[in-house]
Amino acid sequence: MGLTHIDDEGKAKMVDVSEKDITLREAKASGKVIMKPETLKMIKENRIKKGDVLATARISAIMAAKKTPDLIPLAHPIPLSEVSVEFGMDEDAGTVIIEVYCKTQSRTGVEMEAITGVLLASAAIYDMIKSVDRSAVITDVMLIEKRGGKSGEFSRGK
Repeated sequence: MGLTHIDDEGKAKMVDVSEKDITLREAKASGKVIMKPETLKMIKENRIKKGDVLATARISAIMAAKKTPDLIPLAHPIPLSEVSVEFGMDEDAGTVIIEVYCKTQSRTGVEMEAITGVLLASAAIYDMIKSVDRSAVITDVMLIEKRGGKSGEFSRGK
């Protein structure tokens, strides 16, 4: 099986998706930012000096998903019809859980858009809290599920 992103001369190339069908494509990714429990408490109470941490992270995730083809080499620009961002908190563990869901009608999937959204939301959270907690860790960034396209469905754990 040949490499899909390398031509016969060994040069990088973008895969031609023009023959693929336009179908509904969806993906969800998640990640965590682990911090001191007192830092998470400051986020919940909106006491971080830079402002509303989760609102900033939400906008960062949406912007990042939209900019994925500018950030990931050889990624196709696709029309995103939805990007949604959800946050969960584990107060005892000092953890913010980020989930980004992306949807499109396109010839290629939105997995990288969802993952890029999680990564940049995580980076935004770290940037907002670093003045009080430089020890925070970004971890467990992963694809949770995807639907659509030739490869079908994927769900982590199934």
